[in-house]
Amino acid sequence: MAFKNLLLEITRGVAVLTLNRPRVLNAMDQETLDELDRAFSELFADEAVRAIVLTGAGEKSFAAGGDISGLLKLDPLAARRLALQVQKTFAAIEKGPKPVIAAVNGFALGGGCELALCCDIRLASEMASFGQPEINIGILPGFGGSQRLPRLVGKGRAKEMLFTGDRIDAVEAFRIGLVNRVVPADQLLIEARRLAEKMAAKGRVALQLNKQAVENGLEMDFDRACAYEAELFALAFATDDQKEGMSAFLEKRPPRFTDR
Repeated sequence: MAFKNLLLEITRGVAVLTLNRPRVLNAMDQETLDELDRAFSELFADEAVRAIVLTGAGEKSFAAGGDISGLLKLDPLAARRLALQVQKTFAAIEKGPKPVIAAVNGFALGGGCELALCCDIRLASEMASFGQPEINIGILPGFGGSQRLPRLVGKGRAKEMLFTGDRIDAVEAFRIGLVNRVVPADQLLIEARRLAEKMAAKGRVALQLNKQAVENGLEMDFDRACAYEAELFALAFATDDQKEGMSAFLEKRPPRFTDR
């Protein structure tokens, strides 16, 4: 895969995808958004990739949002097309078959915060900060932030961030549940890789079923979601990995999953 604004490294089943526009704090222009869509589509289809880490180049920023100079030129119809396009890309990341870990190394603002929100897990360096500052330029989030943020941190906290446009630091982001953990800056990618490799060692089918259970189940009422979980639970019992995993547990040995 060749990209202009992304870097890609694949090691031991883990892909590290890096937004690579540090001179503009990894702000996402149309070309970068198109490349993100293509990159995730190809990584999800690549059998050699079992987990993905997403981060930003440089020490200052994960992604500082959208390219404002480009947004300024949009009319209402073009703005709607852009929002729907990026929402589709971010939904594909959120619902994709493999775990995606955001390693947030600095600013995650506007569209950058929305990108982190659509990942499965968020690790933050001590230097990270988060915010949806769109209200400061007369708009609102358009890439899913007004919907994912309250689902993650609760309606009241989300409204405060959305209505004020204020940033929060990594410690506050952890306190309200926006990130899973905070780590020293020099350990961020090490920890993200370690977590990704731990997930990559699991059976691919069970990992995908677990992700589907959470992502799809949250869109249902509780009773329907539990019935859906039961269907996925039953489906897992049709796999070789279920038999191998249980046999290995009883035999007190590591399982040898074959993704079948």
